[in-house]
Amino acid sequence: MGLVIHARVPGSAPPPALQHGPGRAPAPATPRALVAGIGFRQATSAEEILGLVAEGLRQADLPGAHLAALATAEDRAGDPAIRAAAQSLGVPLVAIGVEALREAGRRVVTRSVRIEALRGVGSLAEAAALAASGPEGRLILPRIASAGATCALAASGDALSS
Repeated sequence: MGLVIHARVPGSAPPPALQHGPGRAPAPATPRALVAGIGFRQATSAEEILGLVAEGLRQADLPGAHLAALATAEDRAGDPAIRAAAQSLGVPLVAIGVEALREAGRRVVTRSVRIEALRGVGSLAEAAALAASGPEGRLILPRIASAGATCALAASGDALSS
């Protein structure tokens, strides 16, 4: 896949596993667009990113949820590890520009002095997830970290109804 989108994740249709229809039970309060925001160091592997995303879903009590996208800073979106992680998950990679990161950065709950100095946001993972999930997006899981990466989960403001 390796697709890079330079916009937020569309919230017009839920991922296939979350759609309702004949023979499918509604999933109340399941987010339409669940996005994993990722920050990572250059030597980080796709496997580490994938493991952190899985851990984030587990911590958010959404282990079987299907992501709509991975999101990261635009200048990191070409890195082979993040592209491979998105491909492995079968989701698009959303590249978030500097201004969109800073705008969403006003809503982050975690503050890293190092990332704030480098990026102008307290948490790259949280800002990327929030930016990709749109203006009504909300954090489902604040930033968690591994040795070389951070992950935060956000969802669009819309939820599926019965």
